[in-house]
This record gives sequence, C-alpha cells and structure tokens, in this order.
Amino acid sequence: MIRVLLVDDQRLVRVGLRMLCESDPEVEVVGEAEDGSEGVRLAAALLPDVILMDLRMPGLDGIAATRRVMAARPASKVVVLTTFDDDDHLYPALSAGAFGFLAKDCPPADLLAALHRAVAGDPPFSQAVLGRLVDQAVRSRAGREPVRELPELSPREREVLRMIGAGLSNKEIAERLHLGVSTVKTHVSGLMRKTGEQNRVRLAVLAAQDLA
Repeated sequence: MIRVLLVDDQRLVRVGLRMLCESDPEVEVVGEAEDGSEGVRLAAALLPDVILMDLRMPGLDGIAATRRVMAARPASKVVVLTTFDDDDHLYPALSAGAFGFLAKDCPPADLLAALHRAVAGDPPFSQAVLGRLVDQAVRSRAGREPVRELPELSPREREVLRMIGAGLSNKEIAERLHLGVSTVKTHVSGLMRKTGEQNRVRLAVLAAQDLA
C-alpha cells in the first residue's frame, strides 16, 4: 500500500483528494492536515510514503513545511499541488526538498500515477507545471547567463535528455526507447553527474536551452 498524507487548508480539496486516492486499491490515505504545522506533526507520527502538499496555507506554508518534513523524515516524498499563479514558490519548494509538482487541475489519473511514480523513485511533474518551470527558468537566464555548453553526451543520453525536457517519466522513456526502467534511471543519474544538475527540472531546462 502507498501511504498518503494530505496537507491542504481547504477541506473540500482534501475531501476530493481522499476520494480520488481511495479509488485506487493500492493507496491508503493515512491522515489529513489543514496547515503546514499539522502536516509536519502528522508526517512524523504517521510515516507516510507520499505527502501531497499545498503551497499557500495560513501559518506555516508548504515550503517551510516541506523543509521541516525533509529534515525529520527524508524517506517521505513530498509532491506539491500547485496552481499556475504559484510560479514564484516552485523553485523554493524544490530547494526545500519537494520531490515533484502537480497542477491542481491535472487529470485524476495523472495524480494517481504520480503517487506510484513517487514511491518508485521517479519524480512526478505534470506537463503543464514542468513546461511552466522550464519556460520561466529559460526566460530568467536569458541575457544574464551564457548558454551552457553540454558536456559530451552519448546519442542515447541526448535522447533521454530530450524526453526529460518533454516531461516524460522514466517508465515512458523506457517504453519509447525499448529499455528497462533501471537502465533509464542509470542514464538520468549519469546526466545529473555529467551536467552537475541535481534534479529533473534543471535537466529539462538544459534540454530546452541546448537541445531545441
């Protein structure tokens, strides 16, 4: 079972998320929190596999809560649920230790798939959020930093990098390239090592800048 903790200040949102999560027989909602402080406390008490975290909440917000959860419970995967007007919060949340990002209006099937991706160690990003992050990063770097030259990559690594930039999961990349998921993970780790980038979003930015 995938143990999930819901952290959102809107009760209706939590009710909807619980109903959706519990429609998957492999998912169990172990708790709900209406603010970041309660989320941190329940994360320590309930030891969830995945925490669906809102960003904007009264009191302790989702970024600060994510930072505290990661300090105390690094085994949990925090997946941020965000709206399109939260751009200024996404990178700080990533720095705080968020494992993935989903738009609140993403298809229900995408959210359930994200839970499974997270526990498998594959960071989930909805296409809209990833595209938004990449576009923002490219625009913010334009004119301020020279376009980085990529290190020497194999043809396969370049294929994997392009697909990361397109928002594909490790499983989707494996299916398209007829590889094992473990092999794709090895390529992703190699890309991070060669480029010095520490997460999937930064790799996607590189793909947008250098492989377009």
